[in-house]
Amino acid sequence: MTDQIFEKTSRIGASAEDLYAWHSRPGAFLRLSPPWQQVRLLAGSTGLREGSRVVLELKSGPFRKIWKAEHRNVRPGLGFQDIQLEGPFDRWEHTHDFSPVDDTSSELSDRISYRLPAGTLGDLAGRNFVRHQLERVFAYRHRTTAEDLRLFARFRDLPRLKIAVTGSTGFIGSAFAHLLTTQGHTVLPMTRATSVQNPNLVTWNTEDGVLNPQSLEGVDAVVHLAGESVSEGRWSHTKKNRIRTSREKGTARLVASLLELNEPPKALVSASAIGFYGNRQDEILNEHSSRGSGFLAEIADAWESASQVASKAGIRVVNPRLGVVLSPTGGALAKMLPLFQVGAGGVLGSGRQWVSWISLDDAISALLQTIMSPDLRGPVNVTAPKPVDNQDLTKVLAKVLRRPAFARVPSLAARVAFGEMAEEMLLASTRVMPESLADDGFEFRHPELETALRHVLGRTALSTGSTRATAEQDPR
Repeated sequence: MTDQIFEKTSRIGASAEDLYAWHSRPGAFLRLSPPWQQVRLLAGSTGLREGSRVVLELKSGPFRKIWKAEHRNVRPGLGFQDIQLEGPFDRWEHTHDFSPVDDTSSELSDRISYRLPAGTLGDLAGRNFVRHQLERVFAYRHRTTAEDLRLFARFRDLPRLKIAVTGSTGFIGSAFAHLLTTQGHTVLPMTRATSVQNPNLVTWNTEDGVLNPQSLEGVDAVVHLAGESVSEGRWSHTKKNRIRTSREKGTARLVASLLELNEPPKALVSASAIGFYGNRQDEILNEHSSRGSGFLAEIADAWESASQVASKAGIRVVNPRLGVVLSPTGGALAKMLPLFQVGAGGVLGSGRQWVSWISLDDAISALLQTIMSPDLRGPVNVTAPKPVDNQDLTKVLAKVLRRPAFARVPSLAARVAFGEMAEEMLLASTRVMPESLADDGFEFRHPELETALRHVLGRTALSTGSTRATAEQDPR
């Protein structure tokens, strides 16, 4: 039998000790999981220990497969191995090596020895496909590792914090929580209250605020991301009331609970949205621009105002106005992909409306900066520095996916299908610039739309580091 060997090596701007520490923290596995893959962590991933295990569920269409792996040969500061115990391969042995180059850089090496199932037939049928997938996955993993450690270096001399997060199970909140833990911070998830209460969890709801506020004593910062989705379903009267209540009343109740603490947090990061600006055509907007008109502008204004009560009590309050966050795991891109992947994507309305987008990694990195940087307060636009119009967004996404996109959805059809939501979310033009982040020295990983889409969809040129694939005879 022939084992396949895949190797990838990259230079990382961090010491081998920092590189190992990053991999050893909770959340590292999920930071390294490509967003285009359907992988769910069922157990494990709480750190690196000899013999510790990880259990995953892999999904492809209607098919699911369990993958169990064990950490072995754990060498603090140097590396470790993942050995498959159960999974899709006949054999899988993944060796992670971290080699110092100098005091500020190291070499990250991944070596995988694997054997495909079904013997020679499986090897012939699947060898090229598996190799290509490994190249995509590890190009993503190495880029993410390098960028996350670059972010760590910026704040490495500041204390690690205890941070409470609402909305931590959403596609933005969960990615943000994993970023925080790999950066060395402690995350305290705040969950919606249910009929079954767990005293070890911080629970809250829009009617009563935090139900066990004493569990927030000693928290350094609170990040408030929870709220009724504005993009799911038509905006009926009932739906709009839920949106309004979850944001305005929910935020007010949360702030009231924080002010009851003996030691309130130093910072409250309460999310908002660029819907604050309304439909502004080609006008270039920054944090000093006036509020627009419409339901979303009204809600965003009320949402931000509710959080400002904390500012009067001495808590630094930041309102990140989130743009269109790009990830196949949720949000607008996840809704667009099925049509674009089959070549049925196209322009919405005139196509001239501006889309102020941001990659998921840049969005959560910006949220971290709002916590760590004492100079940031009030509204902060969380958008990429180069917004595009809907027509360009369509062209770039089609190019990245290598699919045609000749369809066009007339404005009238969008209004009939989605009502008021279409007018304010799909057809509105909002051209937003992230001036506060730029002034604070924020470094975007993906300032260009094409590089952002290629990263989150695994369609990048495989040029980072060096890659080698070989075959060797099984020595046994």
